[in-house]
Formats: sequence, structure tokens, C-alpha cells
Amino acid sequence: MPDLPSVLLNLAAALGIGLLIGAERERRKGGGPARAPAGIRTFTVASLAGAASVMVGGAVVLAVTVTGVAALTAIAYLRSRSDDPGLTTEIALILTALLGGLAMQQPALAAGMAVGLAALLAARTPLHHFVRSVLTESEVNDALIFAGATLVVLPLLPNQALGPYDALIPRSIWIVVILVMAISAAGYILVRMLGARFGLPIAGLASGFISSTATIGAMGTRVQKSPEVISAAVAGAALSTVATVIQLCLVLAATSPVTLRALSVPLICAGIAAAAYGAGFSVRALRERDVAEPQPGHAFSFLVALVFALTLSAVLIASAALREWFGETGIIVAAAAAGFVDTHSAAIAIASLVASGKMTAADAVFPILAALSTNTISKIIFAWSSGSRTFALRLIPGLILVAGAAWAGALLM
Repeated sequence: MPDLPSVLLNLAAALGIGLLIGAERERRKGGGPARAPAGIRTFTVASLAGAASVMVGGAVVLAVTVTGVAALTAIAYLRSRSDDPGLTTEIALILTALLGGLAMQQPALAAGMAVGLAALLAARTPLHHFVRSVLTESEVNDALIFAGATLVVLPLLPNQALGPYDALIPRSIWIVVILVMAISAAGYILVRMLGARFGLPIAGLASGFISSTATIGAMGTRVQKSPEVISAAVAGAALSTVATVIQLCLVLAATSPVTLRALSVPLICAGIAAAAYGAGFSVRALRERDVAEPQPGHAFSFLVALVFALTLSAVLIASAALREWFGETGIIVAAAAAGFVDTHSAAIAIASLVASGKMTAADAVFPILAALSTNTISKIIFAWSSGSRTFALRLIPGLILVAGAAWAGALLM
């Protein structure tokens, strides 16, 4: 005999599921002859019908009950006088019957799914507004690309060492591509959410997650067009370097946590220096209100992510070859050369060597800091060539300060 208190508790869960979802649908039901056919009572009865079916005959009777609910729902939909062609209420009614049956076996899971369904139904207006008015076609395409890269391509890639010197693990490299796209998308979303109300400093910090070097170039170009926003532009460019440090921490944590621990003091010093320099310009920058709203575009650049993967692969192969030929000195040269293009690819390559046991975490500190330094040179070149001389002269000391702070942190260790 089943435990009566447990049965009653499960029935109460099924009752609550029907009432919760039905209450939300009742508010959307409308009135008069054109009202929707299902409201709070119908949803509650459907949930209890699913629960009773499981009690009577298990999954077979539940399947029959759900089929009957689906048939009645189809008839009601065909006879409905509503001009709304949607099937949301009808599908929700069938799902409610299934959740009522699930509540007799796993009430916590059924209740959680019911809450999620009710929240989804209640969020109709903001969801429709977001998809129709906020989300752009480019952003939808980016979401599809990201989903394909994560759910389709990643499972198909081999997870073993391939290529020259066994330096390449395709799945690990593709995970880095996904991570780059995810971080870039997060920065893009933050820019879209914040807008320009808080000036260029916040926008620069957020855009730095997409590309700090590109952000510096964009800030310099803006100063050429609007010299009056130079303080805000310098603040945004400096704070984009904070994003570089944060990204570096994230990719090292994903690749080799022990390498991140070895570089913790240099990265903390570099982050503090960048934040302090950016904060020095932020007070005046936040008062500048003539900043244009950021325009919708792409959440990330898939081409850039692929170039990142190719760079990473080249660095891995070059590091393995140089290590084979010249020992530790070759790795430092390879990392420094890669740093001119991107700090993170060089850091990931070195961290991958640590993760595979080919290099110690202590030996990885110098090559990664060398890559950070050469990347600083690239940023200085962008600052000098993209903006006015005044912009470059204000920003370059901050960039040098950040690199110097990282090296000082390494010396302290």
C-alpha cells in the first residue's frame, strides 16, 4: 500500500501546478465570446487528471489521458473565435497534464518545471519586445553560430594530441574558440545594456572584452572626431586593459589553474594599475554626456575567433618546435612574437604546455609576461596611429604602467 501522506503531498503538488499555470493563463484568457477556452479551472483539472492517471494505471493510463487532453485541446482550438493563431495555451495545457502525472513520482522536479513554465508564459510581453524590437538579425545569426559551434562542432572534434610534435588537441583548441566568442558576446551585451549614459569609461571596459586593442583604436578615432571627449576616451581605453587582465585570468583558469596561481600576483598588480589609471580619468569622463548610443551589430566576430584558433595552433606548434630545438629560450621567443597579435593565445599556448606536463608553472611566468609586454607595444602603436597625439600621450604612460606593474609583481614573487 502506498504511503497515504506521501500520496496526499504529491496530489497537493499536482493541484498547485494546475493552479499556478492556470492562474497565469486566466489573466490572458480575456472575456466574452472570443475568450480563450482554457483557464484556471481547466488547467487545474488537467493536472489532477494526469496525477490520477498515474495512480490508476501508471504511464499507460497517463498516455491515454494526455492523448484525450490533446484531442479536446485540438477541438477547442479549431472552434475558437480568437484571432490569435498561437498554440501557447494549448501546448501548456498538455504539458500541465504531464506535469500532474510527474508530480506523483517526482514532485520537486514537476513543481520546478511548472514554475519555469509559468514564468515563461508570464514573460510574454517582454520576450516579444526583446525578440522583435531589441534583438537584431545579426545577433540572431550570432546566436545560431555559437550554438552550432558548441552543440554540433565541439562533440565531433577528437580529444587527442595531433599534428607536428603532438602539439594540437582539436577539442581543446575549439573550446578556446567558444570561450572567446562567449566572452566577446558578454562584453557586447553589456555595452548594449549600459548604453552611453555612463560615458565612455564603462563602454570602454565592456568593449575591452571584445578587443582591448580595437577599443583603444576606436577611442582614438573618436577623439579625432570629438576632441572634447578626450578624458572619457582615455578612461575607456585604459579600462579596456582591465578587461584584458580579466580575460587572461579566465582563459588561464580554463586552461591551467596552476598557471593562474603562479601569475596571480603579476596579474593583480597589472589589474590594479590599469583600474587606477582609468579611474584617474573617469571623474571628468562621467560628466561628458555627448556620447552617441552604441549601435547594434555583431555580438562577436567568428572570423576573429577562427584567426585566434589559427594563431593559437601556430603558437602551440612553434612553441613545441622551439622547445625541441632550443629549450626554454625558444618558448619565450615564440610567446613574445605571438603577443604582438594577441596576449591570450600565447598565454593559452604556454598554459597548455603546463597542463600537459611539458613545462612547470614557474617557468610559464616569464613567457606570458613577455607576451603581455609585446601586446602592450601593439596597443601603443594603435594609440599613436589611431588617435590624436594628445590622446596617445595621455594613454601610453598608463599602458607602460600596467606592463611595468605586472613585471614588478613577478619580481615580488
